[in-house]
Amino acid sequence: MNELIQRLTAEAGLTPEQAQKAVATIAGFVKEKFPMLGGAVDQIFAAGTKEDE
Repeated sequence: MNELIQRLTAEAGLTPEQAQKAVATIAGFVKEKFPMLGGAVDQIFAAGTKEDE
């Protein structure tokens, strides 16, 4: 997830906080629209959390 946040800050000009909120929003959207992917989405986005830095 850290790589995605870094890309959002570099390419979209978001602050790290904005990027993290955007990623969380997208993850929530995917889980809502595709509940069968909920566990996979959680694993993908938990793979590199901000706390791991």
